[in-house]
Amino acid sequence: MERESSDFKGLVSRAGMRGVVGHIKSRSRALALVFFFGFVISYPLTERMILWASGNGEWRPDGVEIIIVQPMELILLKLKISVNLALGASILALIGDLSLNGSRVISRAKRSAISERTPLKLAIVTASSVGLGVFGLTYANNVLIPFLLEYLVEDSSSAGIDATWQVGSWLGFILGLLTASAVGFQVPLLAFMMIRAGFLTSELITDNRSLLWFSALAAGAFLSPPDPLSMFLVGGPVVILMEFAIILERLTRVDHGV
Repeated sequence: MERESSDFKGLVSRAGMRGVVGHIKSRSRALALVFFFGFVISYPLTERMILWASGNGEWRPDGVEIIIVQPMELILLKLKISVNLALGASILALIGDLSLNGSRVISRAKRSAISERTPLKLAIVTASSVGLGVFGLTYANNVLIPFLLEYLVEDSSSAGIDATWQVGSWLGFILGLLTASAVGFQVPLLAFMMIRAGFLTSELITDNRSLLWFSALAAGAFLSPPDPLSMFLVGGPVVILMEFAIILERLTRVDHGV
């Protein structure tokens, strides 16, 4: 009776939802500190990042000229890079926190037995998060970014236009793809842990698979040229990893220690 009155279409009960929202609010100061220190640490390194990016052959296709239009553009670019890195670090910290503590938060909110946070669980979540982040960055660096930049150059050439890119737009585009890949590849981990915590069910995801694909492709269209292949290269891997996470959760459902 309690499940019927509290659960709605595969989501956690209202008490569990309030618990998760309250937990996120309680972490707001810690996340703000992560953002602040991420910004402070990354800003002095941005000049080296820009120099490294400008010398990266995979990020600078042949025949493309990178220019600075405004005197303040380089400073604004440094600020943009620092903010993106700090924001990415904050999002990753939030995802890791929810993946690690989600089951405890929901159990406490529903006043049920609280699962213990074991060192093994901490190690698995940390290793999985780092591995997925590295996987996302590697995919973006070796596949996604070179393909999309080459696509843009060929598109300009086919129109008879010389490719001249503004440094802020060029690096902003690359940074957006790197950040989106590093963060987006964490979504399957969060979904796995939230299913295991009882926050949602795998059926909720599978029943709304078409909406999930649409959202991923829409994000791909926002971050890349709006052709089908580019949209799939951006959003497709996250959805594929999500499907893998659902299968893995079902296969390991008996093991409650993960």
